[in-house]
Amino acid sequence: MGRALFYRWLFFISGLIVLALGFTMIIKADRLGIGPWDVLNVGLFKNFGLTIGTWAILVGLAVIVSTMVFTRKIPQIGTFLNMLLIGIFIDIFNWMIPDIETLGAQIAMFLVGLFIGGYGVGLYVAPRIGAGPRDSLMLLLVEKTGLSISVIRTSMEVSVAFIGWLLGGPVGIGTIAVALFTGKIVQISLPQFERLLKRIIEKGTDVPPILKI
Repeated sequence: MGRALFYRWLFFISGLIVLALGFTMIIKADRLGIGPWDVLNVGLFKNFGLTIGTWAILVGLAVIVSTMVFTRKIPQIGTFLNMLLIGIFIDIFNWMIPDIETLGAQIAMFLVGLFIGGYGVGLYVAPRIGAGPRDSLMLLLVEKTGLSISVIRTSMEVSVAFIGWLLGGPVGIGTIAVALFTGKIVQISLPQFERLLKRIIEKGTDVPPILKI
């Protein structure tokens, strides 16, 4: 495996792990509300049955198909790996991280999870191995509209949360925070990791310890 490909995959897998950690921390702070896409999945579950996990997969597939229609391209393997690995990593972290009862601790958990999740997105998207279904759609809309990642991501999250709320999904202040601030964090983290990856590949810079997951 070439040097560039090795580091691209290192960033990708590490980013999925970091993203799953952030998602799990937000889920653990359940009294503040769940993320917008989870609101949609729960709403679909309440109205049409199946399971929340099944709806997460079906919604992801629907987003992939929609993106394929506009781009007329088959998604990269990383897009499909994202759908599979994120769920696995979330299950692992959900088992590892204990439930937190106090409101103060849940607020702290949520805020840290939101920050970690946003940086996880930037880390795994930077090598362009294949963004997950939601982030592939985000990047497509950024390219087509010329708007910033922050604006597009926020618009997507708010729209999805609203549809989920109409279907009966639970919405809380945490849902609003995820919708409003995830895009802003990705707006910062993505170019940072793109520059870091380029420097590592071109100049032979050692990988920071935090990326050696």
